[in-house]
Amino acid sequence: MTELGAISGKVTLNEFTFRVTGPVRRNEYLKVFHSADGWVLSQVLSISKFSEGESPTNAAPRTGGGVQVWREATVARAGVIGFKEPGGPLRLPRTPFSPGDRVFTAEPELLARTLGLGEQGIYLGHLDSTPVRVHLSPNTLITRHGSILAKTGAGKSYAAAVIMEELLERETPLVIVDPHGEYPSLKEPAVDTGAMARFGIEPGDYADRVTIYTPISRAVNPKADKLFRLDGVNLKARTLAGMLSDVTSRQMALLQQAVRRAAAARELYSLPDIIQAVEESTSNERWGLLSSLESLQSSGILSDSPTTIDELVQPGHASVLDLKGLEPRIQEMVVAVVGRELFEARKLNRIPPVLLLVEESHEFCPERGFKKAVSSDILRTIASEGRKFGLGLFVVSQRPARVDKNVLSQCGTQIILRVTNPNDIQVLRKSLEGFTDEMGEELRRLPPGTAIVVSGDIERPVVVNIRPRRTRHGGAAKVV
Repeated sequence: MTELGAISGKVTLNEFTFRVTGPVRRNEYLKVFHSADGWVLSQVLSISKFSEGESPTNAAPRTGGGVQVWREATVARAGVIGFKEPGGPLRLPRTPFSPGDRVFTAEPELLARTLGLGEQGIYLGHLDSTPVRVHLSPNTLITRHGSILAKTGAGKSYAAAVIMEELLERETPLVIVDPHGEYPSLKEPAVDTGAMARFGIEPGDYADRVTIYTPISRAVNPKADKLFRLDGVNLKARTLAGMLSDVTSRQMALLQQAVRRAAAARELYSLPDIIQAVEESTSNERWGLLSSLESLQSSGILSDSPTTIDELVQPGHASVLDLKGLEPRIQEMVVAVVGRELFEARKLNRIPPVLLLVEESHEFCPERGFKKAVSSDILRTIASEGRKFGLGLFVVSQRPARVDKNVLSQCGTQIILRVTNPNDIQVLRKSLEGFTDEMGEELRRLPPGTAIVVSGDIERPVVVNIRPRRTRHGGAAKVV
């Protein structure tokens, strides 16, 4: 236990300042003994230095005669976090500290107990600049959803993969939407950079528990294990419209008519039969609709041997939908259909509880006013209702301001790495309870691999150094 100084100046229930006499850093955790409540946890918010004058009568002589001399003093401002009795809630003292109370460094046991960091669950990393492990509840992630938000290169996909590793260790089924082909690296062990020992991590892989699906040719995507296809037999008009973009009411009427004609002509009909029925129409609306239907057909995504949800969702298994190389509209359509089938299957308890992770979420559930995406509606539904049925959602994005605010507001766990865009920070300020000016400044200067974590499992937002991955990282930013 190292003494860092003594309280001086103004003291309130929430804050105090102390004259620094020992080594202290911003964000460092402190403890002060309170006469009524015992040891109380606090945290350094800011540090300032100033010069104070001395006269030869009150200081050791350092100059001759009556010349004024100066010495440097350091003062820190600290926020009071509180204290926690065994099994009780986090509480603030009912009376402030007193000037002269001594300030000490907080030991790991006090940190873990007071902040509610836990000893089991998803091992995310270490509390900043400490050896204290930070754990999150797997059940919370599925029942309360989560988000990982950061600017490009800050380590958001790295952090997401850490969570995927932890969930695979716990046999949780995963479906991962991967627009850039980053997650096949879950099948390869990491190269030890020297940081692993500090976090208690060893290289490993999940080659036997990860399946990579591609909607395009495996010759184009050699890392893929299987082709991904959607059911193209006996499509309903509403289902088909959900695979298309911007279907007008008149085009919808024409599509319904074409589906009825195809169904009347064949017991088992497919997209070419519907296209033929549209071509035979005399409506002027047929040209725009034909263009969309033919584009869908050329994608090759529809088949009479589709990939089933029961195949995608397996205990202890991750299914990665590697959408790299697929045009954005078809990517949205894949997410829309898979999301809808996951939701319906969980409502019927046909599949085990599952987590759906969506990279580049601002593309698949954009905030209104930025763009339209056919996948938006089902992702909003999963965010608002999925928790009731054991369907969790994890959104990952570098542009928080462009993610649907209703989806973000449903995320009980927020892992936020470096963010510098003022619009993004403003969105976080509105969506996160207890967001402070200090948090906004902290987000701007977080190094890669360090995050502010907000969760119902933890008593207050904490800064976490994300642990190294067991598997190789498929993106650009790495934690070292």
